[in-house]
Parts: sequence; C-alpha cells; structure tokens
Amino acid sequence: MTSQPLPAQLPETDLTRHRRLREQGSRERADLEAILDAGFVCHLGVVAEGRPLVVPTVYGRDERQLYVHGSVASRSLAGGTSVCVTVTHVDGLVLARSVFEHGVNYRSAVIHGEARRITDPEEKLEGLRRLTEHATPGQWSYARRPNRRELAATTLLALSLEEASVKIRTGAPEDGDGPDAGLGLWAGTLPLTAVWGAPVADPLLPPDVPVPGHVARREGTRHG
Repeated sequence: MTSQPLPAQLPETDLTRHRRLREQGSRERADLEAILDAGFVCHLGVVAEGRPLVVPTVYGRDERQLYVHGSVASRSLAGGTSVCVTVTHVDGLVLARSVFEHGVNYRSAVIHGEARRITDPEEKLEGLRRLTEHATPGQWSYARRPNRRELAATTLLALSLEEASVKIRTGAPEDGDGPDAGLGLWAGTLPLTAVWGAPVADPLLPPDVPVPGHVARREGTRHG
C-alpha cells in the first residue's frame, strides 16, 4: 500500500508553537528536511532515572522518521519515553553596533515525540542503512554489514518527524537604521563554513588499498 503524501506544512502543537522570534520560525516541512540533511549529529534529550540527560549521537532519516543509535547500555536509548532531539547549524556571527543586538545566523530543528525502540531485525538493518548513508553516502554498500552479535549490541530508536519546530535566522544586523547607526562602528556578519579535508588512511592499512570514490569525492566539499 502506498503511503499518503505528507502535507507541506508541519502541524502546530503546544510544543512546536513559536512564542519568541516568530519571524524566524518556519512551518515548512522542506525546511525541516533541509536542516536534517545538512548534518549528521543531533542532541538527544531524555529524562533518565529522574534526571535530564542530553547526549550527542549520529542520526539518519526517511520521509517520516528520524533514527538515532547507540549502545544497548546507554540510559538515553531505553525507548518508550518522551524525548526531544535538536539539530543546529551555525552559519555565522551577526556583529552589530551594540552588544545587545549581536546574534547568530543559524538553522535549527527541534523534534518532539515518543522514541520507539526498533526490535525487528530487518527494520533495524534498514534504519542503520539510512543512518550510515546519511553520514557517508555509499558506505553501506562498501563496508561490511553488521552481524547478529553487533546488531544485538546496538540500540536503534525511531522518532516521528511529525511534531517539529524549525527556526532560521539569516542576514545582517538589525540596528542599521537605529540610533547606533551614527556611532561610526563596523557592523556585519562573520560567516562560518565547514569543509571536508583530505581522507587520512588508517596507519595499519596496506598502502595499496585506495580511498573509495564515494569518500574521495567529498574532499573540499562543504559540510552543511
């Protein structure tokens, strides 16, 4: 059966309603997907043993779900509990004429929901494939797949992408037409970019093993 297409707009809930800086908020599902596709590390927030816990972890996604993984011993990956996942990209500093107006150009997504622990072996393999391909396209076909023991030692959670909040800030400082404009101070933005470097081989790798094309092609390309 073919799944129904997702609406272009994200639903607004009490958790995702933009209460501050509403002009930076977006309800576009395409913006959420673009933010997720531009990174591969998220921060997973959960209450574990009565205390808040936030851990960084890699992720992948399909159209409807976000996948995060870790060790079976991780307290943050128990599943069956409410979680919050955040992904943030810093695109630069906004340097205004006054310190009060300083800021950051950024793209961020906050996803709320109940994390579902995946136990079906085939579904777990598919989720791990998406996670691997998200970080390094082509690597799932190149490297050895997980065996049973490794799958048993890995926890994979799925989180619906339906309840998400997106904010984006771009552009110049906002005090160019205010009283501070007459101070004669420089104001503008300081962009921040990340670029993949040259692949560095494992020192124990035989010298005749070439860098695979899907890895070599990323050298010099922009991340995020």
